[in-house]
Amino acid sequence: MRKDEELLVALRRVIRAVDLRSKQLSKDVGITGPQLMVLQNIAEKPGIMVKEIADNINLSPATITNILDRLEARELANRIRSTEDKRKVGVYLTEKGQQAVETAPRPLQEHFVERFSQLAEWEQSQMIATMQRIASMMDAEQIDASPVLAVGTLTERHD
Repeated sequence: MRKDEELLVALRRVIRAVDLRSKQLSKDVGITGPQLMVLQNIAEKPGIMVKEIADNINLSPATITNILDRLEARELANRIRSTEDKRKVGVYLTEKGQQAVETAPRPLQEHFVERFSQLAEWEQSQMIATMQRIASMMDAEQIDASPVLAVGTLTERHD
């Protein structure tokens, strides 16, 4: 097998692993990886603002707003306008949302982070540089992405 084919096979395996884990999460809890990350952020800080969630998980506020629309439609979260400052809207979990956070399987990236943190610093840096180079070679630098390993709609970040 040629080197480029070996690399593409390895990339495909990573994509498939993420896809399979994402499907398992959807089957087990009925939510996507990014939705889970948003719910976890809300659970950690009830009343959190959309921009703060976006900053925490490296997605645009517009993407977070779309995710929140879906979560609200499924009665997992609520946006509530502040009574003190009408410009501020906090996000809160519903009881159903809290239950989803508590029953969700361990995210794939937690397993990855454990193994990655065991590598020497030079090896971590090398892997980061390699993956950033691959993203660049695939013209993917402007794709909106968070550190959650999940499949879903890819959009360009417009912040």
